[in-house]
Amino acid sequence: MEQKKILIITYYWPPAGGPGVQRWLKFAKYLPEFGWKPVIYTPENPSYPLLDESLVKDIPEDIETVKTKIWEPYQLAEKLNKSNKKFKAGQFDVGKNQSWKSKLSIWIRGNFFIPDARVFWVKPSVKFLEHYLKENKIDVVVTSGPPHSLHLIGLNLKKKFPNLKWIADFRDPWTEISYYKHLKLTKSSDQKHRQLENSVFKNADITLATSYTDAENFRKNGANAVCITNGFDETDAITQTQKLPHTHPPEQKFTLSYIGVLEQLRNPENLWKTLDYLVKTNTDFAQNFTLKFVGRIDDKILNSIENSSLKKHILNLGYLSHDKAVEEMAKSSLLLITNFPDESSKGIIPGKIFEYLATGKQIISFGPNQADVSKILDETKAGRHFSYNDSETIKDFILEKFELWKNRNLLENTQNIEQFSRRNLTKKLIEILD
Repeated sequence: MEQKKILIITYYWPPAGGPGVQRWLKFAKYLPEFGWKPVIYTPENPSYPLLDESLVKDIPEDIETVKTKIWEPYQLAEKLNKSNKKFKAGQFDVGKNQSWKSKLSIWIRGNFFIPDARVFWVKPSVKFLEHYLKENKIDVVVTSGPPHSLHLIGLNLKKKFPNLKWIADFRDPWTEISYYKHLKLTKSSDQKHRQLENSVFKNADITLATSYTDAENFRKNGANAVCITNGFDETDAITQTQKLPHTHPPEQKFTLSYIGVLEQLRNPENLWKTLDYLVKTNTDFAQNFTLKFVGRIDDKILNSIENSSLKKHILNLGYLSHDKAVEEMAKSSLLLITNFPDESSKGIIPGKIFEYLATGKQIISFGPNQADVSKILDETKAGRHFSYNDSETIKDFILEKFELWKNRNLLENTQNIEQFSRRNLTKKLIEILD
């Protein structure tokens, strides 16, 4: 039987690092098992904030990859603010000490590049893909955003080919994302963002969301939305950690780890205050505690922690490859995940939670009340979710886990996690495609 073809339009593709690349990389890995042949369309010369060569091994050997050049204006933005090298990664200062250059960079980003700085790839991509679709039989086209400019490629192709089946995959929301209000948008720019988003919702055959709340919100705005969360790959080394003994070696410390990028908008200040209090007042805890960071931590957050009693307890490993990061997860006692505190962000499910789940380690989460993350943790019995205003309950939770660790009874949990495996999630995608 001839395989059906799915054209995946994605900005992030190996050697890009970070969670954004993994969603469709993993779908592409498993789609052939179900009779679908993926074709990748991605930039030839992208400006990736992170690189991870270890992800290249997951690219199917015989996959067809189509590339065209992209022009991105980030060099101009970086010249405006040389000290703020995080602009490229979509991170920016929002505090009181925000420089005028940072403010100008953010204003330019929000008002001149709508929906984002990859918008200059839209027209050449539509022109190229219009010819490609005429020459090649494609059954479904997928656009994956952010960057949400890629959805405009799908929107324009849909107008040119009305019978084209188009899936708009939103790894994060567009106008409902927490940092949207920090973009310093003019009224007309805000209207343009929302009009474009609405056009995508109304014209895509299916809008995919990565969380239950996002799917519900998208449906309220006119989208034919379905939720397929992110997940973990059972063939990764991460699942091998489930075979590790539940006890810890005598020399290992009670280690709370954060894996990934941590910026100011997701900074759990009450957690740092609680940990600072515990190392000051609990000698046993202080002698056995390590706070480990794997990834890029905002300088202001790191400086703040290092100016407290936690300084000598910090192990900052910096950015590691995905495989190495997984190893560090497995060496941890408790894993930290953070989300934006705003109510509008309760539907964001950070991708790393699924890899956390696959390790079987306990998870401590921060974000808005009634978040989708809380639902997942309750269902899998894998940890607890807190709001950014919680304080005493955080201390009680950490001490409870510490006592269990000390007595070698910090059990791991892997209940009901199979639904989040990449293969099973691809099965769910196939139901939609078929």
